[in-house]
Amino acid sequence: MRALIALVVVALSVLVTLTVPVRLGLDLRGGTQIVLETRSTSAVEADRETTDRTLEVLRGRVDALGVAEPTLQRSGDRRIVVELPGVQDPEEAAEVLGRTAQLTFHPVRAVEESAAAKASAKDLAEGERVLPGESGEHLRVGPAALTGGDVDTADARHDAQTGAGWHVTLDFDRAGSDRWARLTGEAACAAPGDPARRVAIVLDDRVVSSPQVDPSVGCGDGITGGNTQITGSFTGEEAGQLAMLINGGALPVPLETVEQHTVGPTLGARAIEASAWAAAIGTALTALFIIRAYRLLGVLAVVALLCYGLISYAALAALGATLTLPGLAGFVLAIGMAVDANVLVFERAREEHAVRARPGLRSALAAGFRNAFSAIADSNVTTLIAAGLLFLLASGPVRGFGVTLGIGVLASMVSALVVTRVLADFAVSRRWVRRRPGVTGIATAGRVRTALARRNIHLMRRPRRWLAASAAVLVLAGSGIAVRGVDLGIDFTGGRLLQYATTHPVDPERARAALADAGFPQAVVQSTGDDGLTVRTERLTDDETDTVTRTIADEAGEGGGAEKVRDELIGPSLGEELRRNALIALGVALGAQLLYLAARFRGRFGAAAVGALAHDVVVLVGVFAWLGKPVDGVFLAALLTVIGYSVNDSVVVFDRVRELLRGGGGKEGRAIRQLPDLVNTAVLQTLPRTVNTGMGAVLILAALAVLGGDTLTDFALATLIGVVVGTYSSVFVASPLALEVNPRTATGHPGRRPARRPARRGTAQPARR
Repeated sequence: MRALIALVVVALSVLVTLTVPVRLGLDLRGGTQIVLETRSTSAVEADRETTDRTLEVLRGRVDALGVAEPTLQRSGDRRIVVELPGVQDPEEAAEVLGRTAQLTFHPVRAVEESAAAKASAKDLAEGERVLPGESGEHLRVGPAALTGGDVDTADARHDAQTGAGWHVTLDFDRAGSDRWARLTGEAACAAPGDPARRVAIVLDDRVVSSPQVDPSVGCGDGITGGNTQITGSFTGEEAGQLAMLINGGALPVPLETVEQHTVGPTLGARAIEASAWAAAIGTALTALFIIRAYRLLGVLAVVALLCYGLISYAALAALGATLTLPGLAGFVLAIGMAVDANVLVFERAREEHAVRARPGLRSALAAGFRNAFSAIADSNVTTLIAAGLLFLLASGPVRGFGVTLGIGVLASMVSALVVTRVLADFAVSRRWVRRRPGVTGIATAGRVRTALARRNIHLMRRPRRWLAASAAVLVLAGSGIAVRGVDLGIDFTGGRLLQYATTHPVDPERARAALADAGFPQAVVQSTGDDGLTVRTERLTDDETDTVTRTIADEAGEGGGAEKVRDELIGPSLGEELRRNALIALGVALGAQLLYLAARFRGRFGAAAVGALAHDVVVLVGVFAWLGKPVDGVFLAALLTVIGYSVNDSVVVFDRVRELLRGGGGKEGRAIRQLPDLVNTAVLQTLPRTVNTGMGAVLILAALAVLGGDTLTDFALATLIGVVVGTYSSVFVASPLALEVNPRTATGHPGRRPARRPARRGTAQPARR
């Protein structure tokens, strides 16, 4: 059965990979740039604050359009630059983004037969307007009784039974429900057929629907229930877009498209090629390490990891996800971290075979899969909780990270628990393998376990010393944040946008290198149109701007030149609302993980895991502060990766502690009575897994850092620091914290005092007072 499941999953993944193209991000392929400008109205002035609010509405619309990894920035006070990767119809995207989407609900006063018959302004009462209707007529409507702000949700639905076709269903909030009942109750006072019995639903000054209140509704009663429908000659796409616009909210001010053109990738071909080579070399080094450590089963694990990469890639392509260079680097890193499930199984099989004297390879391997399952499940469930909440609560790149993370976790479990097991069961059942058990890699204890067995190591004898050392590291890292501060990158702070028209085409990669030599290593350079070039940097002085202009002009060659056609301040691509949503999602995810860990490991062990996680985050941010590295969107992706790695490491250790508390772990575990000795045994038993998993990730990250070029250096460095610190904290922070918050008593459930032994006969007992 497992073999059939594995075959079906791999076959479907191959089919999707060959037939569904994957979408590449702005950094790898470029895309479409749309420049929108806000326009003032009689009621609202288009200023910086209004433009920022408009940008947040547009961000929601872009997410609803299904465009992953877009870039939206305010340029100057009134312009918004939108860059969309892989958009099939840029003109349609610009039209959807630019719609104001002002939804209002009005009482109908009368029907005007034609435009010529419209009442003059002096004939209209205050607040009344004449608007074109859905049937070519013109309706005189009263002041708006409801707006789109009263709508809770809007859904596009199709009704094939009644022949109504596509329509949009609106559900009002509590206040909107009351207003809707009042509006329809007043309309019901008119006679059936009277225009005053109709209600006009208006979108952007056009009546899209004007239904008549049903004759069964009495005067003053109104329609209760808090919902209605917008009907019309909608296609499925039009109904979906209308529901999306209503859910996203109306724009504070109208927008006008002032520019629309294609832009080139933000990374050069050589940078992309170098990063691809680094990823390939890192993956190969990790594969060789696994084969060296586990021999035949290591070879099978590498095959399973290739299947993992295939399954993950196919899932991302099927979902229409956009791959950026940091995303691809994270994808490669996930392959290295997916080694963890295989390592857990193989190390447990080694224990069963060598330490607990299971003579059969199949028996040891089956016990390894069975006993490692709880650790694999707990570590992956905590990660899935975080991924799900990031997807539901966050937006933009953080939401995209949640999708990638969730897919990676599910694919990892399939590759380890299904593909690896099928291959391993087949291999160890071969006669030539049974005759040569050493070739499997699980017939010996392994170098790390053998070295630990030779020494009587007790790491948890004085846990407060480890906590004191960790506190000193925290103080050092925190002082970097306090003294040097965190250098927020252009993604968080915004910067300056310079656009040039050059007389000769300029290679963006050469311009990028020249600007780096001139002192602007973080500059983002893109081709714009045929002979244009766009440079985005941090905030510049006038002298620094002149330096950038001279550098671009020099790259245009002799007889050429560069004319600066735009020079504007730009806002952050990770706006305030996006950052706030990301922090809320991250906080809720950590809280949900804590609750899960508390349920699985008792609250104090879960709190220790979260404490180790906080330690890792502070140390990583502090190191970047001391190094003067920018904290930008790439760093955010690395930080989220480190958070998942840190929790996984702690969960594996605590899972072994839980097993030992239940009397598992062989004779060694059953002989332990004191909690510090038990935690020490759990740490030593899981240390080979910790070392081998860490090495798999470190080899890939080192290759990305050394060979990947400047683009991936910061991502690889941040993740490398996080992996090292996370490995340390799972042993020397989480475990000592668990001891300090738990009583050092005999074994049993953590946090429970041992049962009082009954007194022997004939012995005196102290009197109770």
